[in-house]
Amino acid sequence: MNLLTSDINPPWRPTASIEVLRRRGELTWRLRQFFHQRDILEVHTPTLCHDTVVDRHIEPIALPGKALGLAELADDTLFLQTSPEFCMKRLVAAGMPAIYQIGPVYRGGESGNFHNPEFTMVEWYRVGDNLTQAVQLLSELVVAALGVSPPHQQTYQAAFQQYAQLDPLACPISELARCAVDRNLGVGLDWSQDRDDWLNLIFSDVIQPQLGHNLPTIITHYPASQSALARLSSQDARTAERFELFIHGIELANGYNELTDASELVHRNQTTNRQRLDDGHRALPEQSYLIDAMQATFPACSGCALGLDRLLMVAEGITDIDRVISFPISRA
Repeated sequence: MNLLTSDINPPWRPTASIEVLRRRGELTWRLRQFFHQRDILEVHTPTLCHDTVVDRHIEPIALPGKALGLAELADDTLFLQTSPEFCMKRLVAAGMPAIYQIGPVYRGGESGNFHNPEFTMVEWYRVGDNLTQAVQLLSELVVAALGVSPPHQQTYQAAFQQYAQLDPLACPISELARCAVDRNLGVGLDWSQDRDDWLNLIFSDVIQPQLGHNLPTIITHYPASQSALARLSSQDARTAERFELFIHGIELANGYNELTDASELVHRNQTTNRQRLDDGHRALPEQSYLIDAMQATFPACSGCALGLDRLLMVAEGITDIDRVISFPISRA
């Protein structure tokens, strides 16, 4: 019997139980207490903007400006935000030293047990934090939110060496391809000439399922080619000061010691757009109010984004996101 469509759970009802929704509210309150105790201020930023994060693998939902019924926006394209990152960083540039936000974000083309087009993100920024301090703050949040032991930390390189017997920073593409084929990952040796395609495939199918079972695990120092909006490491330019949290093989959070160079962000946006076009996706705006802010002033800081829905799934031992949100897209 499909309980989502049965007579005992008709479509007007929430897909999450009332008890789970109550615990969701309690979890949200614990997170707010956590930030309040550290003098990190809650803020609210727009979910509909002219700007959007430029990411190879994230598809924003676009809205024609004329849909708003405002003549001055008739020729514009606006985007439901995939993350509050750009607006929150503008607040940091304007002088807010420690901020967080809990709210809805939107991503197109994502569905499944761990995805809904609209989901809730917890995101925070703190001026002056380096990578070590950013990872420590995330560790403290996980302990406070879930009541677990502090996370284990491991570099991306060490995780590859442990679980795939490869050095992801040094081995040739041919070795990555052979690793994927030998592990029956569903591709041939000529599947891609893009190094990151192979790294992402091996990480998601071989390494990620192993992470965070005994302890939550934070993976640090991703390859420079996967830096996104993180600065490169001063210790090893092959890596970026980016980190992610995994529990029971599920990715929960993604953070950076933030890039502060506006010209480098423009360059990365251009590179990412070329990749998006090669992948058959549209190019996204390369200039933004964030770049204007970074050109004016932008302090050294770190930030992190965490999926609240997935955090609750882990806390409750639930494997379907529909069971932790009130109304998924099928009932919204």
